[in-house]
Amino acid sequence: MNHPSPLDHFMTRTQIRFPFGRFTSYLIQAAVVLAVLGALWYIDPVGWRKSNVVESTQDVSAYSTLTQIENLQGRLSQDSQNAQLQVELASLYLQYVRETGDPSYYTKADGLLKQALATNQNDLYALVQRGNLALARHEFKDALAWGQKAVAVNDGHWLAYGIVGDANVELGNYDAAQQAFDKMISLRPDTSSYARISYMRELLGNMDGAIQAMTLATRAGLQNSESSNWARVQLGHLYFNIGKIDQAELLYQSSLDLYPNYIHALAGMGRARAARGDYDRAIYYYKQALRQIPIPEYIIALGDVYQAAGNTTEAQKQYDLVGAIQQLYIANGVDTDMELALFNADHHIAPAQTAAQARAAYERRPSIYGADVLAWALYQNGDYAEAEKFSERALALGTQDALKFFHAGMIALKRDDPPRAREFLQKALALNPHFSLLYAPVAQQTLAQLAR
Repeated sequence: MNHPSPLDHFMTRTQIRFPFGRFTSYLIQAAVVLAVLGALWYIDPVGWRKSNVVESTQDVSAYSTLTQIENLQGRLSQDSQNAQLQVELASLYLQYVRETGDPSYYTKADGLLKQALATNQNDLYALVQRGNLALARHEFKDALAWGQKAVAVNDGHWLAYGIVGDANVELGNYDAAQQAFDKMISLRPDTSSYARISYMRELLGNMDGAIQAMTLATRAGLQNSESSNWARVQLGHLYFNIGKIDQAELLYQSSLDLYPNYIHALAGMGRARAARGDYDRAIYYYKQALRQIPIPEYIIALGDVYQAAGNTTEAQKQYDLVGAIQQLYIANGVDTDMELALFNADHHIAPAQTAAQARAAYERRPSIYGADVLAWALYQNGDYAEAEKFSERALALGTQDALKFFHAGMIALKRDDPPRAREFLQKALALNPHFSLLYAPVAQQTLAQLAR
């Protein structure tokens, strides 16, 4: 959950946590995107979200956000030094990224926030948005510093504690993160604070508590708002991750009922359909999602569905897109090394280089997810003893994550410890027999071999 704040994490690890983005210069990057998509994209005509908003059935929130952006741009053109308008517009840019995945708006927000803070370095709302931007770019040490400065300016502002907590999660400071989230929810029990409490409980292995908190997150805001709908999808992911596909699918569908063509709900439906072995419908849902924006997490997922369906040619076409799309994030200041290292490890790309990339990413982001990615990259590079060390770190909080159990099981097998390998692989499949299109079958086959 795929990662960003816990509000964004599921999307970015997914979450892949991949964070979703903006381009450095709108015209230049738009040209780059069109060139990339024109050369590589083969899904039916891509509707670049910004140009299709008015006439399409895209979600209402994205249309509303874009309208607000255009209105504020007009006002700011008449009052270019107005710091309040600068921060409001930057905030809308960050929301627009959440809704569309267009990374160019990170760069736009960055410029506006720098201007606002140059006017007043203690502008609370500029500090909060600067922290949110740093989280989205995976600059977690910077995010922590911005969050702490915001708390120093006003220790009663709940969002400042969210930034502090989010950054501490990604830096592996879990006690500090818990304290920040507890303070946040005591100040304002809204969708964002409940979602963070849910994520913290998930990290600590309390799945029932995580589901309870995320359920509250879905009810804390307007039911047809993007934030409530996002929480609804994350609740679906929590159910999926413990093998309850029926409940997950109901939540994804309810999200689409309220928010037609919501990209993350479409991808959730694709995931659920793939888990059921209905690859045609899974491909349909992922294509519907990707027609709106080429989010790397969902490109990879579509590739994995094609791979599972035996269509290796189409799978490779999807995988080939990932590097090109990643460059757009990098161009807009987003650190994607950890996500790219996991992708490369999963697809056996340059094992030694991938292990080095994962190690560097872990040094900047020493979370349990960073430890797991590094463990898996080391495994793929044949460094089994060190892989085991980092796998143990990845499991240190008691997180109930089938993929982490699978990684630990395969590493234990290479460490000549079949009983431990069997234990971890059984845990993975017991928790969620559909945890990965790529690896659930491997877990089943390996267990069968161990039973002989």
